Amino acid sequence: MLRRLFALLLPLAAAVAAPAPAVPVRVMCYNIHHGEGLDGRLDLERIAALIKGQKADLVALQEVERGTQRTQRRDLSAELAQLTGLDVRFARNIPYQGGEYGTAVLSRFPIRRVAHHPLKMIGPGEQRGVQQVWIDIGGTEVLFINTHLDHRREPAERERSVEEIRALVAAAGAVPVIVAGDFNATPDSPAIATMRGFLRDVWTAVGEGPGHTIPVRQPNRRIDYIWVSRHFTPERMEVLASEASDHLPISALLMLPRP
Repeated sequence: MLRRLFALLLPLAAAVAAPAPAVPVRVMCYNIHHGEGLDGRLDLERIAALIKGQKADLVALQEVERGTQRTQRRDLSAELAQLTGLDVRFARNIPYQGGEYGTAVLSRFPIRRVAHHPLKMIGPGEQRGVQQVWIDIGGTEVLFINTHLDHRREPAERERSVEEIRALVAAAGAVPVIVAGDFNATPDSPAIATMRGFLRDVWTAVGEGPGHTIPVRQPNRRIDYIWVSRHFTPERMEVLASEASDHLPISALLMLPRP
């Protein structure tokens, strides 16, 4: 009798003890060069096709414009949201040509709140920023950070910006964090070395090859990154082929345990 009882209870105990399956999170990062490809055409549909082809859940976009002269006063972020069926939040870094220039986040997950952190500048130059979007992934609050750092040869401003990103990540406490963006810094730079001190480089974890993202034809530098806190398990990452911008997009699959 006892044996039969144990036989009945063991599968139930195993089912209770088994952890809930992790949530897959597909992340993309893409500097879209205001929607202009190598052919000089502003074509958002080919960018949207890349995003839909990856079934992306979260997308960090840089060099996004709203209402500028060179993009015919169009709202690129809103158009990409409509083309992909994702929600969108835009963050302005600078006024430009009668409109706005900055970053945008597309999300399949519910967006709970947003913030924008202007980065401190060292001398004159283009104002840079950190876009912060808090989202709900399967009942877990996640902070998704999107940024585009200074492009000049002198590295001091990038290094300072990375310290500010470190502070924002620390302020998030136990909240899982994803950071994506165009860092304008190669893997051997001091700024990237600092990033490795507090977040995991997804490409280093699961990518194959050098991961170069620029230039589009015969790329020879990796300056676009996806970083994660310890909460995520990277499964795969790749550089996608496209001439829809002057950067190559990157895409990663992450797993997030359910609460």
